[in-house]
Amino acid sequence: MNHQAHELTEALRQQIIRWVELESPSHDADALRAMAALILDDIKDSPLRVEQINVGEDTGPILHIHNRADNDSRSGILVLGHYDTVHPIGTLTQNPCRQEGDKLFGPGIYDMKSGVVLALSALKALAQPQATQLPVDLVLVPDEETGSHYSREYIEKFAKKSVYTLVCEPARVEEGRCVTARKGTGNIFITAHGRPAHAGIHHEKGRNAIEEIAHHVLALEKLTDYERGITVSVGVIKGGTTSNVVPAWCQIKADFRVPNAEMAQRLEQQVQQIKAIHPDIRLEVEFKLNRPAMPRTEATAALLAQCQHYARQAGFELKEAPMTGGASDANFTAALGVPTLDGLGADGNGAHTLNEHILVSTLAQRRQFWLHTLAQLH
Repeated sequence: MNHQAHELTEALRQQIIRWVELESPSHDADALRAMAALILDDIKDSPLRVEQINVGEDTGPILHIHNRADNDSRSGILVLGHYDTVHPIGTLTQNPCRQEGDKLFGPGIYDMKSGVVLALSALKALAQPQATQLPVDLVLVPDEETGSHYSREYIEKFAKKSVYTLVCEPARVEEGRCVTARKGTGNIFITAHGRPAHAGIHHEKGRNAIEEIAHHVLALEKLTDYERGITVSVGVIKGGTTSNVVPAWCQIKADFRVPNAEMAQRLEQQVQQIKAIHPDIRLEVEFKLNRPAMPRTEATAALLAQCQHYARQAGFELKEAPMTGGASDANFTAALGVPTLDGLGADGNGAHTLNEHILVSTLAQRRQFWLHTLAQLH
């Protein structure tokens, strides 16, 4: 590593550490606002322009950081990131920010604070409007890890005015690959309403909601079809009061993943056909698609080819990962027909775990990739 690359790596490393040591879990509005303030503080001396979008008291603001000139309404490059993490306050005591060999550890470092640092660092170097072929809009949201329910309408609004979307989610573990296709995700809720009764004296008068739900747990799990790329997983079950009362209420929540819109429709039809087994029990069934599938299109392939060229300029090969079952905000932009490339953040491993880390030796090359991409993409 030459002297210039070493200095760049160290500057990025220090900034990433600052960001990681300010924990910002999705459900802590005060922590999210503090994180947003730190991000803005890091660009206060830059000519980049900033818009803060308030999306409610229960979360942080959306940050729109851009290099647009006055009255420049052209469609540009949307760079998407999030500054919330899955880790609660205090996770730093279990996974402190530290470097061991090439690995730099910390909660949220891989997913995805380091990815945002890389993109923001490149954009700061391209802050003048004439420095890029297209205007660049970096949009950072506070709620991606919980489904982007506050942010989705704004993400889609920006996407509709964009030529391309680039997403700062972490590079895939296998050789730092990027993502061109993601499954759609959602939840299935089934709620059973039975009839309470004393379990010892009037057992026959009760209608057991947990027994009813047990049938549907098995039925939902059988909807998994690996050949078609569909998975259904019942992850939460709630119901009953005490063991000596026939339970009158029970609910399950299942996660589902689908590879395309056709399979989502097929699964929804199967779910909506679910009926109560016991005639005296009332069943409520909900099918909620949160993020639509992100298909790999010809336009995505063309965008990938351009970005692979910029990666070679930065000194590495940008490889493509197979479709992933994980979802991101890329699902929203791709569903609108915007060519979208995801997984362009830092190399590392351990997302959402206490082993989360990035590889420091790759930071300079990744940042140069962002620099070339944002400057040259047209």
